[in-house]
Amino acid sequence: MQARGAQAAAWRRLAAQAGAQAPLLTAPNPSAAGLCQLCRGPAWPGRDRCFRCHRYGQCLPGLLPDVVVPVAYAVKGGQHATNLWLYKSERSGATAAGSALRSLLLVFLRDHGGCVWRQARTPGPSHVAVVPSRRGRPEMHPLQRLAAPYLRLTWVRLALARRDDPSAHDPDPSLFLPQRLPGASVLLLDDTWTTGASATSAAAALRLAGARSVAVVVLGRHLDDYALALAAGGGAGTSLGMPFRPWLCAVHAPDRSQ
Repeated sequence: MQARGAQAAAWRRLAAQAGAQAPLLTAPNPSAAGLCQLCRGPAWPGRDRCFRCHRYGQCLPGLLPDVVVPVAYAVKGGQHATNLWLYKSERSGATAAGSALRSLLLVFLRDHGGCVWRQARTPGPSHVAVVPSRRGRPEMHPLQRLAAPYLRLTWVRLALARRDDPSAHDPDPSLFLPQRLPGASVLLLDDTWTTGASATSAAAALRLAGARSVAVVVLGRHLDDYALALAAGGGAGTSLGMPFRPWLCAVHAPDRSQ
């Protein structure tokens, strides 16, 4: 009974920490028209995907993730974007940034994991992985270090096959070497999505290794100036983003309540 009470108290603290970030965050609007149905950025006019995701689908037929769910948008200069950069550094504030991101991720997975798995058409994940850094980081990825103690899933051995240019925009599954995963359902975590090339390449590599499904959860989906204008309601006049609401997510079912 005491252990259960301590666990409930810990979740309340995490939820409070995540909720305190809400006023500073913008998230994809699940009911907005014009969102790319893969990355949740602005779609190509008249299409259900953005230009990049459309091209990725042509390059990697049958190998794209089942779903990509950004927890929030990472707006340049905003606190969330700053945390995503700072937590991987050794600068002052890195620990606090990591703590904020961990609470946001864990509470999101608890509250909206079901939405993610529904969209991926799988009962739930059997394995979890983090998209490796394309800079060839030798140690454990900082995101895995944040999440590993709290996720009761089997971690996938997913390594960088060769050091690569992190600014490259084309997906390439041969960049990553995963273990064999016949029939696995993989939760693939990434801290940031800019072009999506890294996460898309990692998802394709996992599929080629035998994974039956891959669901990508991204802490921050970066926006360029055009995308930022649309997310704020500018440009076409339709807001693709909304203030972060803990009870909603990018793939939230309209008839589902939390």
